[in-house]
Amino acid sequence: MRVGVISDIHGNAAALETVLEALEDERLDAIWCLGDLVGYGPDPNTCCELVAMRADLCLVGNHDLGVIGSIPLDEFSPDAAAAARWTETVLTDYSRSYLESLKPTATVNGAELYHASPRDPVWDYVLSEPVARESLEITAAPVVMVGHSHVPLAMILENGRANGGLAPGGHEADLSRGRWLLNPGSVGQPRDNDPRAAYLILDLDQHRASFMRVTYPVERTQAEIRERGLPETLAQRLALGL
Repeated sequence: MRVGVISDIHGNAAALETVLEALEDERLDAIWCLGDLVGYGPDPNTCCELVAMRADLCLVGNHDLGVIGSIPLDEFSPDAAAAARWTETVLTDYSRSYLESLKPTATVNGAELYHASPRDPVWDYVLSEPVARESLEITAAPVVMVGHSHVPLAMILENGRANGGLAPGGHEADLSRGRWLLNPGSVGQPRDNDPRAAYLILDLDQHRASFMRVTYPVERTQAEIRERGLPETLAQRLALGL
């Protein structure tokens, strides 16, 4: 089974459309989305509609939950809260209903999926060896997928440690040995100093994970952010991958 894994789209329709176009050439059996369809970006409804149409499975993220009122926005950074309040004003009934139908965790085809981490599916960041190790120790699946941090990772549990780390575009992980924690990175707001949209091809039959990057029209999203009156920093960071 070949799966395209995407995460953290954040209202960036230009990036999502580019990734979905790239996935059309991958002979996939399914697409999984790890959540945060909205927040930060200028086109939340298009992103919700595309994911609802194309993804076979989708999780809910903390920004999704904030926009639909399930968690308070005072837990977000000022820019994130401002973007979420704007998103609330433009979210369609269809998009809201879709987000409300989603959960932050799932188990499918022998993989465990979490928006953030097994320790806290909504808020926890897996960015260090101790957190990755504990996340693998409290799960059982051969592959554990997480999003939320916007940083692509490939980490394997070996000899009581989670070894590995940042997985740049072109990196491949051999899943035939050990248990792995994988983060596909962010489609709409990468934070690993690479502004290209990130996604993952997970081949469960061949036991391979391929980390992919694709260039999208960042300028289009930046212009739309400014047109909507969203914080300028949200436009600037996209060109830097921060």
